[in-house]
Amino acid sequence: MAEERGIATENDEEPMIGPGPVAARPRHKRPLQFEQAFLDALPSAHMYEKSYMHRDVVTHVAVSAAEFFITGSADGHLKFWKKKAVGIEFAKHFRSHLGPIEGLAVSVDGLLCCTISNDHSVKIYDVVNYDMMYMMRLPYIPGSVEWVYKQGDVKAKLAISDRNSSSVHIYDARAGSNEPLMSKEIHMGPVKIMKFNHVHDVVISADAKGVLEYWSPTTLQFPENSVKFKFKTETNLFDIAKSKTTVSALEVSLDGSQFAITSPDRRIRVFWFKTGKLRRIYDESLEVAQDLQRNDSPLYRLEAIDFGRRMAVEKEIEKTESAPQPNAVFDDSSNFIIYATLLGIKIVNLYTNKVARILGKVENNDRFLTIALYQGDKNNKKVRKIPSAAANVNENKEPLTDPTLLCCAFKKHRIYLFSQREPEEPEDSTKGRDVFNEKPPPEELLAVSDIGKVVTTSLPDNLVLHTSLGDIHTKLYPEECPKTVENFTTHCKNGYYDNLIFHRVIKGFMIQTGDPLGDGTGGQSIWGREFEDEFHKSLRHDRPFTLSMANAGPNTNGSQFFITTVATPWLDNKHTVFGRVVKGMDVVQGIEKVKTDKNDRPYQDVKILNVTVPKS
Repeated sequence: MAEERGIATENDEEPMIGPGPVAARPRHKRPLQFEQAFLDALPSAHMYEKSYMHRDVVTHVAVSAAEFFITGSADGHLKFWKKKAVGIEFAKHFRSHLGPIEGLAVSVDGLLCCTISNDHSVKIYDVVNYDMMYMMRLPYIPGSVEWVYKQGDVKAKLAISDRNSSSVHIYDARAGSNEPLMSKEIHMGPVKIMKFNHVHDVVISADAKGVLEYWSPTTLQFPENSVKFKFKTETNLFDIAKSKTTVSALEVSLDGSQFAITSPDRRIRVFWFKTGKLRRIYDESLEVAQDLQRNDSPLYRLEAIDFGRRMAVEKEIEKTESAPQPNAVFDDSSNFIIYATLLGIKIVNLYTNKVARILGKVENNDRFLTIALYQGDKNNKKVRKIPSAAANVNENKEPLTDPTLLCCAFKKHRIYLFSQREPEEPEDSTKGRDVFNEKPPPEELLAVSDIGKVVTTSLPDNLVLHTSLGDIHTKLYPEECPKTVENFTTHCKNGYYDNLIFHRVIKGFMIQTGDPLGDGTGGQSIWGREFEDEFHKSLRHDRPFTLSMANAGPNTNGSQFFITTVATPWLDNKHTVFGRVVKGMDVVQGIEKVKTDKNDRPYQDVKILNVTVPKS
């Protein structure tokens, strides 16, 4: 997803067309050398492996070079998690502020962390010892915060901007003083974002109007010796302001050669640091997402009902000012950029300008926003000396690092971890990937108590679907999946499915119905809300003529269902199997063979006329 435009390289070589992750124009270009080795050092699982809870919505995530994950939530709480050889473990919990955390910054060496809030306070933490070192009380409301010292510097310099003025103040966090070392009005308006490029000892900042500035944290002046331009008119640094947008997040590559900006216009802009020239622009706007959905590309296409839900969430995010700010991070090689989208988390090769992976596409219930990448101890010389794809494995074939992507999601009380491992399927359903390390919020408990009640009355174990092409006799499994069968049979008794069409038919796969709207986006359960999946070991998609619930992700069952026409084992543990066809297989096959358009909708309607349900 990206707009087509010429993007200059760092050395102003021939213009490159930047059509985004999927090239709109075929172009012969050499592949990135050692691309697979770089990808082997990144998370690769399609689903998140684990999630852990906060007491409120998670708004900030960060990874420390000292092997710690740090997460903050809307209730002002801060959590430290220690990275283990595999996964993470909880280390310490702080009530950092009475109000929401407005900013979280971790130093380059990973030893110091700080948070800011609207209460005029700054909390400074020793990460390795997970202890609060110092609390500063400011005479102004802080707008943004960033550590601006390099490893080995005597002074732990901390830059804090004033939310209501253009001033930036530099403090020494180790001095224990509330008095700044120096202050200056760097922008014409309040500074919204600051990021430190430790390789060149330069801070990149953006104000509320989208204007970017470079400055030295030592002199607070323009760093002439660190860049290849004298005037911003020689660069693309005014492009964001010209586009009438602002900066939501800014991230710098590990080698200091590039930085990436995400904006409210849903574009990710990648700049060369030294020249200030644009390298890439990736357009993740809703209009582009809709175009890709219509193009039927298998990499980007979603189920119609799923896409509709995701679009609704995107529009809600735009209206929610307190939502976590999406960002785009670089991998350690600086060849890949990673960012969350409506579709999932994209890993894009900046050299070839193509999507290398999409993580979390199947996680329909979670819209990931802010992310942080862990690729192992950057000071581990043993890892850096191994030059090939084997760099992530030692002599005993044990992983030297555990690449992990730390994420937070819209309106979620959880942090999510993507790794190179898919989640396990434990015998005990209470010990799944979603760890309940905190008490669930009241609304979740209410939903579980309302929907989770199993009906004690006997449920039908068979019924007959009378279709316009013939009758389909089904066997149901009320003992294995009582809620699903109750929902299905109650709808049948109430005439909910009468005259509904089979709106989606795919030859060699399945036939789908149960949507009153007839386009795959409608339908609801008898409880008026989505209900949970009911997976059972004995019920699998291991044969044709299996009756299963359609959904838009985990625990999003409503009224739509489908009947398979072949074995579909890849649907196991994704869709609830609640019945089998025992008679009328020829009718199912007849429906499967009807002619359809490019959206899999039959040209001639095939309907469920009515349903016969035996009396209990």
